[in-house]
Amino acid sequence: MEAQEILQDIVFVILYGVVMGLGIAAALYLLLRRSNAISPGVTPPLRLRLWAAAIMMENVFSHVLWLWYFSYPSALVYIIVCALDFLLLIPIIAGILFSMLQDRHRPVWPVAVALVPAIVLAVLNVIYKEDAFLTWQGIYVIAVYAVLMVYMYFAVRRYGRWLRDNYADLENKEVGQSFLILAVFMLFSVLYLFTSGQTKVLIYLLEFVCVIIMGLVLWRVETLQSLSDSTTVELEEPAEEVLEASAQTDNPSKMDTLLEKHCENKQLYLQNDLTLAQLANAIGTNRTYLSQHFAQQGITYNAYINGLRIRHFVGLYQEAVAAGREITAQQLSSESGYRSYSTFSTSFKQIMGTTVAAWMHSVEK
Repeated sequence: MEAQEILQDIVFVILYGVVMGLGIAAALYLLLRRSNAISPGVTPPLRLRLWAAAIMMENVFSHVLWLWYFSYPSALVYIIVCALDFLLLIPIIAGILFSMLQDRHRPVWPVAVALVPAIVLAVLNVIYKEDAFLTWQGIYVIAVYAVLMVYMYFAVRRYGRWLRDNYADLENKEVGQSFLILAVFMLFSVLYLFTSGQTKVLIYLLEFVCVIIMGLVLWRVETLQSLSDSTTVELEEPAEEVLEASAQTDNPSKMDTLLEKHCENKQLYLQNDLTLAQLANAIGTNRTYLSQHFAQQGITYNAYINGLRIRHFVGLYQEAVAAGREITAQQLSSESGYRSYSTFSTSFKQIMGTTVAAWMHSVEK
């Protein structure tokens, strides 16, 4: 489909304008509003919010660039548009993906530096007007994208382990599914930049992909809870009395005694979103000692807390059945420290090896 023919398609022009309008509205929402409208109880990472606004603005700028090409199609304009588009898109993708991982700060500048050879190829293409430079440029950019995705795959896995070592509740914290969906749609966008002979179906599809990407990024900003508390940074040196208590935790049995006294007997595990750092402080040690203790036991902090919560639920339900009281699993899961029933049911099946409904039915019998 010829570039100038695209502007004669009224439906596409309207769709094009709507997508640009959505990008502007989303960017203004992310920049001007610091709290979530859809999920007011969730406070997203500020870094993610800013990178999300950046991709909304990049989407608008990209549409302006391609409108320039549609109006004045030429090989030179096409090269410039492609170069500017991917030089902005790839680092912003990296910024969004890195911002979702809150275990440590990951700088974006290495990704930008990695694109320098692509800039050189783009300049050579403009000077010598050789299509080979554009081909190698596309191959190189896709290679950079592939390396970024491989890095993110392993980073997401490490992040998942870090979450389980530090948090009892993983809801609004995990990012694996978001990374996979975002990676697939972003790959389509990257490939599109270097696809010659674009068809009408392809250019329509790209507009819908833009809407999906904006929607996904907005949903992630609305639902990802910021972890910028004491668990995401190194704690200060423990106070003298805490060091004294920590010195007694080299023996696993003594640590178990502290956990039983301060966590299990006081039912501290029923506190929503209890973190490793908070529990360590409650028993008079620091997170490093406590984390090492769970690692020596072959479990994660998440498994320890959820094991106590499920045991608490089992006790409550058995008491209710014995007393002949009518009670729902949803109510008891809330009393057992869970904010979300879906999180509870997942934990229950992992620990008990069966569904909540099947287990309750067996108890009633």
